[in-house]
Order: sequence, then structure tokens, then C-alpha cells
Amino acid sequence: MKLKIGIFDSGIGGFTILKSLLKTRRDLEIFYLADTKRVPYGNKDFEEIRSFAKEICNWFEDKNLDALLVACNTTNACAFDILENYLKIPIFDLINSVSEIVTKKNIGVLATPLTIKTSYYKKIIETKIDKVKVFQQACPEFVSEIEKIKPNFNKLNYLSDLYLNPLLKKDVQEIILGCSHYPLVYDVLKNKMPSNIRIIDPSVALVNKFNNSFLIPNNDSCKSISQEIIKFYATSKSGEFSKKVKYWLEINKEIRSVNLRSNA
Repeated sequence: MKLKIGIFDSGIGGFTILKSLLKTRRDLEIFYLADTKRVPYGNKDFEEIRSFAKEICNWFEDKNLDALLVACNTTNACAFDILENYLKIPIFDLINSVSEIVTKKNIGVLATPLTIKTSYYKKIIETKIDKVKVFQQACPEFVSEIEKIKPNFNKLNYLSDLYLNPLLKKDVQEIILGCSHYPLVYDVLKNKMPSNIRIIDPSVALVNKFNNSFLIPNNDSCKSISQEIIKFYATSKSGEFSKKVKYWLEINKEIRSVNLRSNA
């Protein structure tokens, strides 16, 4: 029997979680919801995101999910309580998951402006680790650039320097990619950093936590990405989103159009 799993993001950021899942196991039926009409979330305000979270819960409500994987750091930071209280199912989030694998005392966080404004990463990490210093850096232009059908890597290189340099001056030992879009440009970021700085992708911590809670069947083996177990939904421009699915995941799938507001 397959586990029904929901994943949502404002766009393609959740592909980092999705790719890990699809390479790990086949015993899932995945509903991937992208709120492409309102991407990026990270430049909006706190109450807007909480309103979006309620609409997302309404949409997932009749899917009979076994668990929800929160692929959007901004929603995680602003509305985790809404997701948890509304759906009444196990919720796996990026920020709490990654806070459990931080090992150093000088930590950098790259994230959207709104995630940084909430200081959710900083608060969670400081409650779990004594005498830790968390330095935060907002990255207002990253998501919009990564969301392009064909990203401009010259622009991404420029933005990476702009956002990383303030953290590198703080002698950080680990840098958390605090937006699920950022691991999609992991190689660009890695090339800008000294090799002794550990880059942490929260999606890895989330998927590991999920797999520890919902154990993989012994006979379940994934040697390639399985396309059949996933359904994609987008709130606008399904043709454009289909091209992004093909570019980043090498998957050709129908993208179903949905209207979140009609579910509110």
C-alpha cells in the first residue's frame, strides 16, 4: 500500500526534496503543489503567507495524506503552526529538520527576506545549541532568477558573490541553504566558498527524517527516478512549469492547473 505524501512550494524549490525522495523509495503517491501564480513567497509579508498556508491546507485536505513535506522555507518560518494544527497529520519541515544536524558554532543562513525577517532559523538553532552564533543573509533576487526556464548563470554568479561575502567575512563554518530553491544552484555556491565550509541542504535532513519515521520496505529498491508515483499541480502557467520539470528533473508529465483561492 502506497503512502500518500504532499509536497508544496511556491515553485520549483521542492524539486530538491522530490529528487531525494524519488531516488530513495517507490512506496509513495506524491502530490506536488506549486503556487506558481504567487512565486516568490519570500518577498511578501507575514500575514499574506499565513493566508496562503490556509488555502494550501484546504487544497490538501481531501487528498487523504499520510504526511506533508513543507518544501517552502518561508511558509515554514511564517505558518508552520497553521499547517500542523489544520491538517492533523505528520508534518516534516526544513527548519526543524536541519537544526538537528548543525554541528558548528558559527553558522550562516542564506534565505529569502521574509524568512530572515522572522529569524525562525536563528531562534530554532539557538534553542538547540549552546553558545552558537547565527548570521543571516537575505537573498532577495535568487528565487526569481532560479525560477527562470533557462537560468542566467552569469547573474547567479554575481548574486552568489553578493550574498555570500557578508557571511564569509564572519568566518562561518557552516552555511545553511535556507530556501529550497538554493540547492538547485549548489555548484555555483560551492565554487565561491573555501572547501572547509560545510554547505547544508535542509532537504537532505528532511528526507532522512521522513524516511526514519516511515521506514522504507525491505523489497523497495530505487535505481532510477520513478515518474509514475508523482502528480504535479500548478496555480498558473502549467506549460512553463512543465518545461521546468523537464529541465531540472528530466521528467515529462502532465501539469494539472488548480486555483487555490477557490478552495479557500
